[in-house]
Amino acid sequence: MDFKNFKIPFSVAPQYSKKVAYFSMEFAIEQVLKIYSGGLGFLAGSHMRSAYNLQQDLVGIGILWKFGYYDQARNHDQTLQPTWTRKMYSFLEDTGIKFQIEIHSAPVWVKVWYLDPEIFHTAPMFFLSTDVPENDHISKTICHKLYDANESTKLAQYILLGKGGAKLLDEMNIERDIYHLNEAHGLPAAFHLLKKYNGDINKVKEKLVFTTHTPEEAGNEKHNLKLCYDMSYFSGFSMEDVKSIEGSDDDRFNHSLCALKMAKVANGVSQLHGVVSRAMWSKYPGICEITSITNAQEFKYWADKPLYNAKDENNETLFDYRKKHLKKRLFKIVADQTGNLFNPNVFTIVWARRFAGYKRADLLLHDKDRFYRLLNHPKYPVQIIWAGKPYPMDYSAISTFNTLVEESKNHKNMAVLTGYELSLSKSLKQGSDLWLNNPRVPREASGTSGMTASMNGSINLSTDDGWIPEFAKHGENSFVVPKADYMNMSIYEQDNYDLNKLYEILEKEILPTYYDNPDRWRKIQHNSMNDVKDQFNSDRMADEYYKILYNYQG
Repeated sequence: MDFKNFKIPFSVAPQYSKKVAYFSMEFAIEQVLKIYSGGLGFLAGSHMRSAYNLQQDLVGIGILWKFGYYDQARNHDQTLQPTWTRKMYSFLEDTGIKFQIEIHSAPVWVKVWYLDPEIFHTAPMFFLSTDVPENDHISKTICHKLYDANESTKLAQYILLGKGGAKLLDEMNIERDIYHLNEAHGLPAAFHLLKKYNGDINKVKEKLVFTTHTPEEAGNEKHNLKLCYDMSYFSGFSMEDVKSIEGSDDDRFNHSLCALKMAKVANGVSQLHGVVSRAMWSKYPGICEITSITNAQEFKYWADKPLYNAKDENNETLFDYRKKHLKKRLFKIVADQTGNLFNPNVFTIVWARRFAGYKRADLLLHDKDRFYRLLNHPKYPVQIIWAGKPYPMDYSAISTFNTLVEESKNHKNMAVLTGYELSLSKSLKQGSDLWLNNPRVPREASGTSGMTASMNGSINLSTDDGWIPEFAKHGENSFVVPKADYMNMSIYEQDNYDLNKLYEILEKEILPTYYDNPDRWRKIQHNSMNDVKDQFNSDRMADEYYKILYNYQG
């Protein structure tokens, strides 16, 4: 293939002919390609698969992480041990393209790898690497670890994604109508465009759109402005230029705020998140319109087809048999990792996602007596599984993970699994009866794990945050903690309220329904599978990105 004059290698559907470049730090495309950490990557991966399904004129741009995020291993006592292994991918094609970009006032070589759409049925994708012989050791390490803990390295990674990705499009002579930043990491692309257009910000605005994933100001990344400048983040523009664009006197550079000033339109990732984002940013003059496009996941990749077939045929015996079969498959992984033998006839709860503090992995354990009563219920037995990757330098999250591991040693019906990547994620969703999701409202912008759980007959029990208000009908397709006046509660009060409600719903509604009224439980499963199938399939989302963001006429 001639990458210097690249053309989309399939016929583009006319309604998706606007040319888009999609920038993301991570993509969860397939288990074998370990260039993701969590939900942001799962979202981007589904988006790329749906862009292929709909034949959109879109290319994905990311970074080829040499060591990925990290490999989740165990110490001799079963506690978490992050390890890093060099990754090899024979299915990626060397484009032969190499070019230089400026990082920290020095030239850095960038090599480009290509993922053909037919390999995993995605949009055409390009991955940038600085791990080449022409670079010094420090430059080589820019693409080693996703979300490197060192601040300068992290900024260099953003520059590689944004400036490197934009320069790649120039090198390949690909004209793109839209530059889509999935989170603000790729913002240096906007400054590359600003330089290309001789400082005409209106020309940048014509091309730039931005998806924000953070529901609170504290979560939006800020770095020292001088450090960003010294790292060559701004493609030669002065700190005064940047301050005038950002409209801030702060000596820290706010990536999201600047993206909202340079984009023509932005979106939050659920209806609720759109409302929260508009309220949060409204005090800043000159930001673009913030609309909403609710996150979704690719149905074709995630849903268990035999389970859907049994549901559609109204074959209750086959449906129950298939679900039990999926549970048995998951329980082999549980046995292999922990030595615990789980029973496919027992109600199984799973909590699995990124281990971030606000997601409250250990909330059920805040009341130990009640937790032990749940685990040892004489009439309604349960099994509980936890899984997820804490950030390798987040020692509080690692401590929570290890506390759960220690607790699990006392219970044969509790397990904590390692290796939470696409493959295990799919197994957990297929093999669970209940998908527990208890983020602290309103901290979850969207969340997507519950969508894919629903696609596998696993019922959501959740606080009312993110995507849940758009989906949930309590007692019909899911179970939801009723919202309280959270804004006037302390964190302790909020945690206590949610904890009590979760236990009440489990003890009084969910467990009696599962064991005493299996027909009603099956009906809830069917409703959940029906309600998630179209509205939370990423084909809908990828279509909306064209209609709402890329074709925006503000």
